[in-house]
Amino acid sequence: MKLINEKEYEQEVLKSSGVVLLDFFASWCGPCRMLAPVLEEIEDERKIPVFKMDVDENNNVPREYGVMSIPTVCIFKDGVFQEKFLGFRGKEEILGIVSKYL
Repeated sequence: MKLINEKEYEQEVLKSSGVVLLDFFASWCGPCRMLAPVLEEIEDERKIPVFKMDVDENNNVPREYGVMSIPTVCIFKDGVFQEKFLGFRGKEEILGIVSKYL
């Protein structure tokens, strides 16, 4: 998983091809820390790029997607926002959500 900031967001997410996940998190957030290894496993096993953006250091992009609580994961396909989900989710549930975009 790659930690990105708002300057890298356009290149890494909006100019990407295929499905990518963007995880909005904060280092102090317990559910965010629980979700990280699940997303890492998905990235490793399914080769779906996962990018992380710290909401304490980046304000504009999270606001653009209506992020009000964390963790929030946004799904993009070919650089276009598809949907988001909130809170901790298990691997199978995340794969179920993502599978419709693969």
